[in-house]
Amino acid sequence: MNFSAWSIRNPVAPLLAFFLFLLLGYQSFNALPITRFPNIDVPLVSVTVAQSGAAPVEMETQITKEIEDAVAGITGVKNVTSSVTDGLSTTAVEFQMEVPTEQAVQDVKDAVDQIRGDLPGDIEAPIVTRIDVEGGAILTYAVQAPNLTMEEISWFVDDTVTRSLQGRPGIGRVTRIGGADREIRVELDPVKLDSYGVIAQQVSEQIAATNTNLGAGKISLGTGEQA
Repeated sequence: MNFSAWSIRNPVAPLLAFFLFLLLGYQSFNALPITRFPNIDVPLVSVTVAQSGAAPVEMETQITKEIEDAVAGITGVKNVTSSVTDGLSTTAVEFQMEVPTEQAVQDVKDAVDQIRGDLPGDIEAPIVTRIDVEGGAILTYAVQAPNLTMEEISWFVDDTVTRSLQGRPGIGRVTRIGGADREIRVELDPVKLDSYGVIAQQVSEQIAATNTNLGAGKISLGTGEQA
């Protein structure tokens, strides 16, 4: 039986089925749960190794390269990336989506343990942890202004950009990465400290004890209030 020919001769039944499926699809779409940060299980594992006083070149050749070679042979590894700074090596291992995160973490731990004897003896114990991508940044933008200083750019992002984006529909959080944070620098005079019999630690403790934020309350101005 030719279904197409039958549908042309009897259009009522196909139209009713079409609208029925359309209604069911609309109801199913509205019933889908929506969360700001959905629970996404992405198998990402981080390996962090610290060695006090080691230069980046030494970290790369003696530690990072060894770890990359060890984890590259694990089944299901998709990508391996590393970053090296003074005294710190961080390697991120990305697995295929079908690999369970717990298994990925355990496989990386086993691989690092096997080469532990090949790493320098004065390093701190390697830290193998899962990289949690839930709640991470969805979009990242870079801000550049040749005519502004680093402090001015940071203040512009905090005072103008962040305030403009916060509260917009669909935006949960805005965070600045990098730049400069406002701070007060206290320079001590060793001669005066010695004359008063005070050490630098006492000054630091006194500043920490008096550096508190207290609410000033609110005042009424006409028909409104100001905090």
